[in-house]
Amino acid sequence: MIRLAVLGGGAAGCFAAIQSKELGKENIQITIYEKSKEPLSKVRISGGGRCNVTHHLFEPETLSKRYPRGEKELRWAFESFGPEDTIDWFRKRGVDLKTEADGRMFPVTDDSEAIIDCFLEEIGKKNIHLNLELGVSSVFLEPDPKKGRFRLLLDNEQEVYYDSILIATGSNRKVWGWMEALGHRLIAPVPSLFTLALENTNIMELTGLSVTEANIRILPKGKPQSGPLLITHWGLSGPAALRLSAWEARTFAETDYKANLEVNWIGSITFMELEELFLDYKSVHKAVKMINKRLDSIPGRLWEWFLLQAKISTDKRWSDISKQEIRSLADIITRSKFQMKAKGVFKEEFVTAGGISRKDIDFSTMQSKVIPGLYFAGEVIDVDGITGGFNFQNAWTTATIAARSISVS
Repeated sequence: MIRLAVLGGGAAGCFAAIQSKELGKENIQITIYEKSKEPLSKVRISGGGRCNVTHHLFEPETLSKRYPRGEKELRWAFESFGPEDTIDWFRKRGVDLKTEADGRMFPVTDDSEAIIDCFLEEIGKKNIHLNLELGVSSVFLEPDPKKGRFRLLLDNEQEVYYDSILIATGSNRKVWGWMEALGHRLIAPVPSLFTLALENTNIMELTGLSVTEANIRILPKGKPQSGPLLITHWGLSGPAALRLSAWEARTFAETDYKANLEVNWIGSITFMELEELFLDYKSVHKAVKMINKRLDSIPGRLWEWFLLQAKISTDKRWSDISKQEIRSLADIITRSKFQMKAKGVFKEEFVTAGGISRKDIDFSTMQSKVIPGLYFAGEVIDVDGITGGFNFQNAWTTATIAARSISVS
């Protein structure tokens, strides 16, 4: 009989426990320790309460490129358990998922409770012990093999023994400290997935406006990230900003979240291409006021802001615009400059870049290379994805790989 302790009652922990019991059947006894009053709290708030379960991106190599940290390791992990497997797993348990236009996948009920209820039902049916409001104070290696490999000291001062432990505690500094003490390397954690607070700029008067495809980067040489971009009362948000926060998480942390940003409001269209387009406008739309003929992808109020920034009268006709004014307008649209002063928050969700070094984990089993019988899953590892269901898919994949190994250990 394998005795497994799962530390953390979140997405990765519960999924690993369920999968371990499913695979190990009667040969495994599982206990989940969750310090809070309720399990799966992050599942509950994900996607605005709808739970962004995964993403409709099935090719492992393409999927792995959505992870700023962990791409190489997850490339092969997704061959073992990817989004299609996630969809099938939930479908077999009565939870159908739907795909939205941007590829994100949610329960057809648009309610995260469907996922939570599914997990709790499986935990109950499989006789997995779920301890709430009971955390673990310390983890020790047990010298007496008759008792087990590990000794846990619980918050109630009880000592318990296990053959295997799965760590699925997410961004928990205390647990990271234990793992360091046991010989694992820790990659210093920094926030990922946050909005970009700007120094005072009048563009924030356009709160609520968005464009469908923008590029945004850190100056001077940052790689641009693309997607919809939203103007808020504190700065910039939306998928493009969140992707930048994920890919540049460490750069932002090193600069104390003060950075020079550049935005191309029309995505991959370059300054020179836009200059040529405006020269065509000057020829074709001679009698039309500039305020009345704008780029299709730009909202009217944002177009007016561009004209004002370029010091162009909104009453000016296209035939009257000078080449210098065209260049000024094209520059503002494709190379707007902003000063970031701080990081904001992305709803109530929180993702961390950093954690247990990937070099200390065998991703074919999710077992520690330092201590046999010790496994990891989810965000406790130095793996994180951009927004869009990718972090949950990391949880389902790493939890399943760990469960398969644990069940045959």
